[in-house]
This record gives sequence, structure tokens and C-alpha cells, in this order.
Amino acid sequence: MNLISLHPLLASGALQFAFDKATTEGKLTIGALVILSLFSWTVIVTKAHQLYLAVKLTRKFIVAFDAASNPLEMSRAAGQFDNVPAFQVYRRAANEVERLLKIAPAANEPGRMCAPAFEAVKATLEESAGAEAISLERGMIVLSTAVAGGPFIGLLGTVWGVMETFAGTAHANAATLTAMAPGVAGALIATVVGLLVAIPAMFAYNFMVTTIRNLTQELDAFATRYAAQVSLTYVERATAA
Repeated sequence: MNLISLHPLLASGALQFAFDKATTEGKLTIGALVILSLFSWTVIVTKAHQLYLAVKLTRKFIVAFDAASNPLEMSRAAGQFDNVPAFQVYRRAANEVERLLKIAPAANEPGRMCAPAFEAVKATLEESAGAEAISLERGMIVLSTAVAGGPFIGLLGTVWGVMETFAGTAHANAATLTAMAPGVAGALIATVVGLLVAIPAMFAYNFMVTTIRNLTQELDAFATRYAAQVSLTYVERATAA
């Protein structure tokens, strides 16, 4: 439901009338949906900002990394890329490379590490890429809950309201449209609110999941590239060959 379709409802007071006629259970349901909507929009705004910066700065970091002369050079650019997922993967791996060059050097090749040490670097890359992927997905459960749960919570309020309307009509022995319409209108507003919560969350969730998937693939590709560069530059030549 867009703003154009909502305008006649707002102008005619249909939503206000339906809310006034809603039962206590229906209003509690609407309150729960409003709270869910607030959480959902908070995640949408914050996650959209996070992903925008991640996509923009990741591209910038990859360009800078490609221009670097050796795999450890970018560790001095911490201030520029502190919140970039790819840089976090790079920094942890670079720190591990520097540590292993000191404690596990190659026997006859100064400035290089032995082969078992390189396995530790690859493990660090994999762990870091996984940790950054989890960080990117943090908060998405709220959107998936809004998408899946919003309509059902609204439907619960509607069914409950319709049930009470029919029960009240039966007790009053007045099964007329005039008697039933206010109760049905009050019941249906819960479903309307549930859909208004779920629809924007659905579009945001689908867009963000696709963006996160692309970023995760870029992280995996970067980790593979970095491991290859470390192998060529810092692993003993006999093993690398």
C-alpha cells in the first residue's frame, strides 16, 4: 500500500474509525506491530548506511591494495579503512604474517616463513572473512522477523476481532451489516498495519541480502588473492614452487 492509496483512507478517517472500533486485543496487536516497525526501520536505516560505506570503501581499498608494492604495505593505512570489512580481513592476516616471520622463519631464506606457518595465515584469513560476513548479517533477523511475522501478527488481531464481532452479534441477535461493520473494520486494521510493517521490510531485506552476499563473495575472493600474494612473497621458495 503506497501513499497514494493511503490518502483516501486518511482523508476519510477510515483508519481512525477502524482503530477506534478495534478491540483491546486488536489495539495490543497494533501496538506490538508498531514496536516491531520501529525496530525494523532502525535496522533499515543503520544497515543501509553500513552497507553503503562498506561497498564504497571496499572498492577504494581494493584499488589501493592492488597499487601496493607488497602484501604488508597497506597495514599503514589503518585510518582510511578502519570500518571496511576487506581491510579488517587484511589487517588480521597482515599482523599474523608479521608475527610468523619473526617466530617461524624459513631455515635458509631470511625474510620468509616456513610452510606450516603459512597454513596459519590461511586459517586466519578464513576466520576473519567469516567473522566479517557475520558482522554484515547482524540485525537482519529483525527484518526477516518483520517480513514473516508482521502479516501473521496482524492476521491474529483480525481473526480475534472478527471472532468477537460475530460473538457479540450472536448475543445481541442483531445480524445486520450496520451492527457488524464497525467490528469488522476494527478487526481489519490489524492486518493493514501488519502489511505496512512487512512490505518495506521485505524490499529492504531482499536488497540488503543481495548486497551482503556480494560483499561476502568479494571478501572470499580477496582472502584467496591475499593468500596467493603472501605465498609468493613470504613463504620459502622450495615450498611455494
